Amino acid sequence: MAHAVAQGDKGYIQEISGVHLIAFIYLGAKHMVTGYDHILFLLGVVFFLYRMKHIALYVSLFAIGHSTTMLIGVAFNIGINSFLIDAIIGLSVVYKALDNLGGYQRWFGFQPDTRAATLIFGFCHGFGLSSKIIEYNIAEDGLIPNLLAFNVGVEIGQLLALSAILIAMGFWRRSSGFLKHAYSANVAMMSTGFMLIGYQLTGYWLS
Repeated sequence: MAHAVAQGDKGYIQEISGVHLIAFIYLGAKHMVTGYDHILFLLGVVFFLYRMKHIALYVSLFAIGHSTTMLIGVAFNIGINSFLIDAIIGLSVVYKALDNLGGYQRWFGFQPDTRAATLIFGFCHGFGLSSKIIEYNIAEDGLIPNLLAFNVGVEIGQLLALSAILIAMGFWRRSSGFLKHAYSANVAMMSTGFMLIGYQLTGYWLS
């Protein structure tokens, strides 16, 4: 559902041939802004980041990850079952929410490398994008330029989503109840991730 493409967009993708840069930039941006699983993971990543250089580092790692696997996945027709990859993406949301809650140190006595995890889950998110694109059989004519344009659109969409998140977080962090409600917000985020995992695995078993 998070990676679904609107029927009108799907028909357009399947019918066109040749290079259509503006159209694919738009489609990439739209796909990212409406991809709630990407946005949830992005929210988790920046939740407790206050300095712009740290935000830039983690968002760049995520962007490098999903850009790499999206382009490679489509260019070399590497398809992964969409239910399984979306379940892994749900796991990425659970991982980040648990990390924000300090669960790894408190319950398991260790702290994962958050930079490596962000990059690795970025790879997973990219395969989520590529798996859906492959399903729509984009024409070979103009494939690489269109894919690059789609990726540019995804990054534009990510920046738009990130800007909205940071503005909202900026106001929230200045409120006296931020730390009090941060725990509940991450529990809700983790619960959503578990729901996504359950939904996707159910779809996989029934398919």
